[in-house]
Amino acid sequence: MVERNSSTQENLIRAVNEADLRVLLMVLVHMTGDIKWLDAPFTPKRDVRLIPDPDAGLSEVAQQQIRGAAIEVLSPGAKPTMNDPDETLMRKMMSTCLGEDVPLEYARLNREEMGLKSRFVEVLSGPGLNSVSQYTFLIVGAGVCGIALAVSLQKLGVPFRIVEKNSDVGGTWFLNRYPGCGVDTPNHAYSYSFGPKYRWSRYFSRREEVQSYVAEVADAFGLRAHISFQTKLKSSRWDDAQKCWVSELMSPEGSESVRTNFLVSAIGQLSDPSVPRIPGANDFKGEIFHSVAWPEELDIRRKNVAVIGTGATAMQLVPTIFKDAKSVVVYQRTPQWSRPIPGYSQPIGEGVQWLLKHVPFYAEWFRFNMFWRYGDGLLRYLRKDPKWEFPERSINSVNERHREEMVAYIHSELAARPDLIDKCIPTYPPYGKRILLDNGWYRAIQENTVELVTDPIKLINEHGIQDGNGRQRDADVIVYSTGFKVTEMAARLSISGVDGVALSDVWANDDPKAYLGLTVPGFPNFFCMLGPGSGPGHGGSVVFQAECQSRYITSCLAQMSQKGVDAVDIRQDVQDEYLKKFDAEHESLIWSHPGMSTYYRNAAGRVFSILPWRFVDYWALTHDADLNEFVQSRSSTQEKRVD
Repeated sequence: MVERNSSTQENLIRAVNEADLRVLLMVLVHMTGDIKWLDAPFTPKRDVRLIPDPDAGLSEVAQQQIRGAAIEVLSPGAKPTMNDPDETLMRKMMSTCLGEDVPLEYARLNREEMGLKSRFVEVLSGPGLNSVSQYTFLIVGAGVCGIALAVSLQKLGVPFRIVEKNSDVGGTWFLNRYPGCGVDTPNHAYSYSFGPKYRWSRYFSRREEVQSYVAEVADAFGLRAHISFQTKLKSSRWDDAQKCWVSELMSPEGSESVRTNFLVSAIGQLSDPSVPRIPGANDFKGEIFHSVAWPEELDIRRKNVAVIGTGATAMQLVPTIFKDAKSVVVYQRTPQWSRPIPGYSQPIGEGVQWLLKHVPFYAEWFRFNMFWRYGDGLLRYLRKDPKWEFPERSINSVNERHREEMVAYIHSELAARPDLIDKCIPTYPPYGKRILLDNGWYRAIQENTVELVTDPIKLINEHGIQDGNGRQRDADVIVYSTGFKVTEMAARLSISGVDGVALSDVWANDDPKAYLGLTVPGFPNFFCMLGPGSGPGHGGSVVFQAECQSRYITSCLAQMSQKGVDAVDIRQDVQDEYLKKFDAEHESLIWSHPGMSTYYRNAAGRVFSILPWRFVDYWALTHDADLNEFVQSRSSTQEKRVD
């Protein structure tokens, strides 16, 4: 409900004139219950841009009718006529909002995403039923995944403790402080369904704002009381007799041993920096570091900076620093596909901010628009066409069209520097690696103070970098923009399961495997959030994945409580069957394309990192756990609880 006074009325009128009309139409349906707003002449045109035209392609007459009705409906004391549409109506609303047909299966998902229907697990209580509060959790990591699970456990009243090696929450957003660091997923899709949905200053925010958001959620739910900061997990072993995990922790106060029923790795896939082994690196006299360890006190003014790598980090970093540095030399091994995003750096206007904060359902539908545009729509175009005649450059006709569009964009951006064009056009099909968002990259590499080097690096010496042709380029600062050790994930935490088998041995040869990317045979009551095979590859958001996985973990927990089960261990045959389908699905997708080299694949060519399914499929797979897929066991002993 919008409370009205003269100032509020003025704000409403001004805000409605800035509104995204496709979103405002959905607000009208909720407020009035009248489905006329879902039919002509009020049907928005389809717009696939991440930041669509707010006028939605509607006629001037229709625009005025919508705005006028919104101002009238959002009057003092007005309440929504309809809060939670049924699935049939929700499907029609989504389809109208987007200007395209949305399958019914997304209706239930999006009712949860919008907070119209709770995503949290509900537990039966009563005589003879066990309480979930008897179970305890140790969560490693207070980033996006750890916070999501903690909120879910808190809702159930389950005791938990989070250990975080850093001094604050945020995970990768706390660590990465390089200039220009930010999201490449629209902020409102990079938000918890249960958390604030309106607080972003722009469509793609910098890391400071994302870090602040994660901290805001942690504070809103009182999670800091459960977090041990500057505390590391040294090792953890499964005690099969007592059906619990025995974990050794290290903090500034010393070492500590704790026993918990469950152990959860919430460190994700992008937490351990990958530093290339380049001869002579130790001889360099200047500052040399990985981008994740950017020194806060570093002043690059009048410095010669060398950046090794041209991935997502470099594409954010270089356009941010080149104006201050004396020179920037970028060493590129492989060019990246990049696409323009109009409005990438655009702030969200005051009127829209007002709507997001004050108008019922505006934030929910605004967020849905972003979630959909960065969701499943692309995946169907990433399937390999076995009859396609140009497999060396694309995988199907649509992929070829995408390639032509991005090549044309590169040509237009580099028209004044044709010598750079061949250096910047990848030889692999678009989306074979993560698509990057152009943050002024092509403009930056044309500057007189910026050089793009494609010759391989031979060595680093005390003065700078020497390439394979023997050319020396001096540097004051060298930055490794070379990504993370994706294959290790939870294996680097020194975890030992049944019979003392190490997770690092099970995941040897850079080939980690887990059922649903979450749980591993031989490691009872252990979950690895954002584990192997669950990373978003065709869009989406790790926040969405974290909520799906939190739902699965708490679903297991709730059923264990009802059945009096102390431990669950995913069956090997269940994982084998899942991975058989997982690998077969990837064989039909772009990431297994011949000649592709990406961190999604291991040395044997197997895609191990990312999800091959649609997000709606993964949501369904993780929504309600099937305890029959686990070996279930009980213990007569009472485990020590988390302090």
